[in-house]
Amino acid sequence: MHADVHHLLHVTRAAELHHTATPFRLPRTSLRTRVGWALVEVGLRLTTRSREATAARTAAFHPV
Repeated sequence: MHADVHHLLHVTRAAELHHTATPFRLPRTSLRTRVGWALVEVGLRLTTRSREATAARTAAFHPV
């Protein structure tokens, strides 16, 4: 197959796939928003873990 024909078929197929995928695309958000939500998620995970760890340590401690 000639290189130009191969390239033309590739471009055509790529355009078809992009057209088919358009309804399924998620809305784009800014990098700042995505990083912010990632930091919120990490913070929530850290606080949840620290509460569970603190509860386990204090439950084992019985003052006289």
